[in-house]
Amino acid sequence: MNETLTLNEEKILKMIEFYKDYKISNNNQYVRFAAKNENCTILIYLSNKVVFQGNKASYEASIWKEETTSSITLPQSGSDEVGTGDYFGPVCVCASYVDEHIYDILKKYNITDSKALTDDYIRKIGNDIVDIVPHSLLILSNEKYNTVHQTNNLNAIKAKLHNSCYLYLSEKVTMPSFNVVDQFAEEGLYYHYLAKEPKVFRNLHFETKAEAKYIAVATSSIIARYAFLKAMDALNEKYNLDFPKGAGKNVDSFLPKFINEYGFEELQKVAKLHFQNTNKVQH
Repeated sequence: MNETLTLNEEKILKMIEFYKDYKISNNNQYVRFAAKNENCTILIYLSNKVVFQGNKASYEASIWKEETTSSITLPQSGSDEVGTGDYFGPVCVCASYVDEHIYDILKKYNITDSKALTDDYIRKIGNDIVDIVPHSLLILSNEKYNTVHQTNNLNAIKAKLHNSCYLYLSEKVTMPSFNVVDQFAEEGLYYHYLAKEPKVFRNLHFETKAEAKYIAVATSSIIARYAFLKAMDALNEKYNLDFPKGAGKNVDSFLPKFINEYGFEELQKVAKLHFQNTNKVQH
């Protein structure tokens, strides 16, 4: 999969600085700079054309695309979550506020959907972003998640966490008129999940792939991912193991090792037990 952009010199220089640690050699005389990270290969040509090659080329290219008018409607707030697809580790939900002043400060960072950024880069900028951006972050531990999931499906859990994040954020800042949720459920269903909540934050705009379009959502994605990575680091240290991310075969092969060392009961403290991975070690 390929994606091509033509960028101005200022953005090209930012790209070269951003990818300097991933630089690779390239013998094409028309290639000015080449790099390769976990998402794709990046080729910057003398003409300022940039070609992204790989399975996640579109994600990587989205970092550098010119922002649309909607994405710089300021002030704005936005929310996103991380960890819902990972067997190990908590669910982290964040809502962030960005105004003109904060936006200007964030320009020196490559703010986009955390899935399009490397974990190394998120670790590098995470502390700065947390300090710069007013936000509300909730971290649902695995043990609490397993209890709540007995009476709430995943989307209901996410709706309640997003709602709480907006309520907490509204105590820190004067909320703007434009507030975006990276949509995981239709608007009507989202509010249905909140029907019994004592207080509900409304005036929300729901949009899919919002993390690639709105800076407040992208910022929340990065803060949530940063919190998730720190939580995984804490698990690694506590159990003296290297917990895998995701929910694939690497998790399946890791599970017997964890159970052999710490027992099946300990899983409820580190994993989302309703995932199919659990069934594979129970049979």
